[in-house]
Amino acid sequence: MHRLFIPSADQPSERREPAWWFIFLKGRLLVSGEGDRLTIPLSPGLEDLGLDTREEIFLGTLGERPCYAAVPAQGASAPAGMTFLDLRQVYGRVAHDLIPIAFRGLHLLHWSQKTRYCGQCGMKMRDKAELRAKECPGCGNLSFPRISPAVIVLVERGDRCLLACSPRFKDGFYSTLAGFAEPGETLEEVVEREVREETGIEVKDIRYFGSQPWPFPDSLMVGFTAQYAGGEILVDGTEISDAQWFSFDRLPKIPGKISIARSLIDWFVTKHQSKEPEEERHD
Repeated sequence: MHRLFIPSADQPSERREPAWWFIFLKGRLLVSGEGDRLTIPLSPGLEDLGLDTREEIFLGTLGERPCYAAVPAQGASAPAGMTFLDLRQVYGRVAHDLIPIAFRGLHLLHWSQKTRYCGQCGMKMRDKAELRAKECPGCGNLSFPRISPAVIVLVERGDRCLLACSPRFKDGFYSTLAGFAEPGETLEEVVEREVREETGIEVKDIRYFGSQPWPFPDSLMVGFTAQYAGGEILVDGTEISDAQWFSFDRLPKIPGKISIARSLIDWFVTKHQSKEPEEERHD
């Protein structure tokens, strides 16, 4: 059953019904259950879970149920039968419509914690009524949630794609290239620059693929595909430790399905798998 999520900053005056609680401790989400069946706490308040909170943010409603993000008080531990897991571990194991709300909650909690004081006069900020913003009571400065745009691109060269490994990838997997937009750039220019800087490859025929919120801590990933236009692989040695052209049917270890990087790679594989029968008929 499809449940519509309606975002809102206008918090209910009373809590009379169970709400979805997206509770994060050091970036890890509180869940209950085991195996492939996990769930988010559904409770009127955190006191029912035996938790005190350091911060709470109203997110909106899902199927008329309120949704909150929260950070437990310092030193808190998971209630009996529950555990804190990284969002990458939770993906695919909880209801699909809860994941975007969890992303929203983690993003807003990080923003709130980073904007406690005014950047202009130093006074403590307060929530702006009926608006997703913080307001300085001294100078009136408004702070809205920060969203950092970044591109992520799958470069094609026939039936091969360009994938790279970064020193930051703890599991040693290979992924599509990505990078943040700089002032004055179009997203297409970011694609060209990032691919060139990180691998020495030139691209053409840049096309929009899709986008994904990525709250680690505040990115919006904008996905593209591009065609190889020239150059030889020469990694920068800082952002990228290795890059190679991989055939669609001989891929290295790749990211999990939570990321748009995986969606790009899966799209590429499906595209070329669908061509195989036709090509075999012409042999």
